[in-house]
Amino acid sequence: MTSLRLAFMGTPDFAVPTLEALLAHGHDIAAVYTQPPRPSGRGHKLQPSPVQRAATKHGLTVHAPATLRNEQEQEAFRALGLDAAIVVAYGLILPRAILDAPAFGCFNLHGSLLPRWRGAAPMQRAIMAGDTKTGAMVMRMEEGLDTGPVLATWRTPLTDEMTAGDLHDLLSVEGAKLMAETVDRLARGAVTEEPQLDGVTYAKKITVEEARIDWTRPAHDVLRHIHGLNPAPGAWTMAGDTRLKLLRVRESKARGQPGEIVGALTVACGTGSIDVVELQRAGREVQTADAFLRGFDLPKGARLV
Repeated sequence: MTSLRLAFMGTPDFAVPTLEALLAHGHDIAAVYTQPPRPSGRGHKLQPSPVQRAATKHGLTVHAPATLRNEQEQEAFRALGLDAAIVVAYGLILPRAILDAPAFGCFNLHGSLLPRWRGAAPMQRAIMAGDTKTGAMVMRMEEGLDTGPVLATWRTPLTDEMTAGDLHDLLSVEGAKLMAETVDRLARGAVTEEPQLDGVTYAKKITVEEARIDWTRPAHDVLRHIHGLNPAPGAWTMAGDTRLKLLRVRESKARGQPGEIVGALTVACGTGSIDVVELQRAGREVQTADAFLRGFDLPKGARLV
């Protein structure tokens, strides 16, 4: 197989399997670009990104610039003599000079079925919107937001039980396979590119206030809202003065006023209700509903708001 000379550009855990897959397929990773180390943990010590840790383990050259907009960084990138750059959740905008530098271009792994859910939170938005299918795509990068033509697609059903965390882990693994196979085909000159057509939607960043649960909505909508925001930022509600983050739920047929506790930890919605399976109080561990109720008084008839 012909190998390509690549730059890999990524930052979080989600991107690591793609880096590993490209190495396993025999491609030459000339450099790894990632976000600079950030303060983390109780001591707020600077911590390298998951991608930097993985790259270091493999003895790869790592660059962590704060920006790619200055000429010095752009010239250093051009000097790598790349065939392509592979981008997975990098977190920095690539200016035109970077996009144009590799011989074949820059290619991004995106966690939705484009053109649906372009932007910052495609996995969360797909779940929250009640989509029944989703997937991952490899696209050629342009200066527009996720506008480039698509080279490869992997699809999966999206069930009510799936959380954003579950989907993240699935797409991280399957997307890595998809990208590695696509780069192999790129090396052979065997890729085709399909333009994105109708059906554009935007996955805007999720705000803390938007994450608050609206109990007047139907139970299915509430379930999808909760699962779409698990694990972060977390769908939340108030029980008196206590803020609760709900993580996993099931639909129930019990009825009551929106937000009313109608049995154990069953909460009425605009129509129907949900059974809480897992939840978390601020500063506490994730708990099952049964464990939570053993230490927190939330009687039938109480209201969540």
